[in-house]
Amino acid sequence: MAGVTASDDRPRHRPIPLEIAASYRARTRGLLGRDGVEGALLLTPAGSVHTFRMRFAIDVAYLDRHMNVLAVRTMAPGRLGLPRLRARHVLEAEAGAMARWGLRPGVRVEISP
Repeated sequence: MAGVTASDDRPRHRPIPLEIAASYRARTRGLLGRDGVEGALLLTPAGSVHTFRMRFAIDVAYLDRHMNVLAVRTMAPGRLGLPRLRARHVLEAEAGAMARWGLRPGVRVEISP
């Protein structure tokens, strides 16, 4: 399990537990069938997501190839997210988590082992 932190002009945050879904199978499964997630899930490569058959609302951060946040959205179950043309990765977490972590457009995400 890796960790993720937000990097901007504010003091550094504590690392957040991170799962990485890099295979087609892992990306397809995502958070389906779960009742929650501890930390976040990084889908890579990915440019869009859906919440069909999800059991809870999620925050979604679209990241470019340099791990800069392009947009953050909260999605209720049963929704289809719009694809982001410049997005190469998608970070998912429980609804409300990204605001607590300070993730917003322009912030760079750092991943560490």
